Amino acid sequence: MKTLKPVAILLVCLILIGLIGWITFGEFPGLASRSAKNIHLGLDLAGGVSITYQAEDGVVPSEEEMKGALSVIQRRLDTKGYTEASAYLDGTNRIRVEIPGVEDASKAVEEIGRTAMLAFYGLNSIGTHTGEDILNMVATGEAELVVTGQYIKSASFQKGKLSSAGSVEPYVKVEFDEEGTRLFAEATQKYYDKQIAIMLDDSLCSEPLVKVVITDGVAVISGMKSDEEAQDLASDIIGGALPVQLQDIEHQSVGATLGQNALTTSILAGILGFAVIVLFMLIVYRVPGLAASISLFLYVSLELLIFNLLGWTLTLPGIAGFILSIGMAVDANVIIFARIREEIIQGHTIRLSIRNGFSKALSAILDGNITTLIAAIVLYLFGSGTIRGFAQTLGLGILLSMVSALFVTRFLLVNLMNIFPAKKGLYAVIHLPWNTKRKEA
Repeated sequence: MKTLKPVAILLVCLILIGLIGWITFGEFPGLASRSAKNIHLGLDLAGGVSITYQAEDGVVPSEEEMKGALSVIQRRLDTKGYTEASAYLDGTNRIRVEIPGVEDASKAVEEIGRTAMLAFYGLNSIGTHTGEDILNMVATGEAELVVTGQYIKSASFQKGKLSSAGSVEPYVKVEFDEEGTRLFAEATQKYYDKQIAIMLDDSLCSEPLVKVVITDGVAVISGMKSDEEAQDLASDIIGGALPVQLQDIEHQSVGATLGQNALTTSILAGILGFAVIVLFMLIVYRVPGLAASISLFLYVSLELLIFNLLGWTLTLPGIAGFILSIGMAVDANVIIFARIREEIIQGHTIRLSIRNGFSKALSAILDGNITTLIAAIVLYLFGSGTIRGFAQTLGLGILLSMVSALFVTRFLLVNLMNIFPAKKGLYAVIHLPWNTKRKEA
């Protein structure tokens, strides 16, 4: 069996790098959603709504309560379709929510911060009660709390006929967990031929008359005026109740004009900076510079592709972390090539100089990258908001840059030696204008 020649291996590698670049920067069939232009943009780039919630005055919430409230709010963001939104703790009693692409701040505040506690009350008196009478019965204790929202497993929007003679209408299908199923079955048996009022916070959602004992753990909430009202109710129910009362202390709409300008400027600066780096590497380091340039292109493509695959949201600080990680990747290549140049000056062969250069540069590269990676981890663990976005991109970039410099660049350089002749002038500029004291050995 014949083995691939180094030139063929290099060609396959270059085709693979080009394919990854096409997926990242182009419109690859079937993978267009993974293109860099489809990366989620943060509030500072896409515009949207910023909301700050705080525990009610006089309430000192525990750390567990705040984390629980954060979890509920994040779940509500997901069920409301705000897939690009982020929520994070700000101090000991505040939660900040950022929702890109939303213009109505007041609506977002109402949807995300409400208590949303579902409760079922059995009405002891026989007859049909509506509206204010039921609210008074709940308030005065004439109604018995039989099941709460904590036992709900799911809530979904449905549309159809609730009876053979009825018309098509929107409703919410609620499914209880095992304990909730037992409690609801007991309630429907106890209040047979009476009403069970369904309350969401202080609002009356429905007051059905019990005509059958429900043992399968499924309840239906009807009476909604529109599909949207039923959908909102379903998402409010499944969102759960906040373990601590929160009040909106600040909310504002952020325009996207400044962010778009900043994004355009950042992209242009990144392209120009990358071009200058490639030019510098080719002039000063020749063939190794070519290997590094190809490796850097793969590095940039992979970081953007992984960023999109993980569903991370890109912010201006995130762009800063991305650019800084590119600088670290270039720095690693410069350290390696400086060592290779020193080996060449000492009279070693090109192949031996490359091997020794990578070996001698390894400790310096690992030291620099690991310390920066530790800083990124600390920022992510103890920071919040945009600081964590910066740490995310920086940390991912550091990991990819080490792989890029130590493995990809080396692989490319070793195989490029089979194309370019082993002449010293092709692998390093021996007499640099800023280092005239060094003489070629």
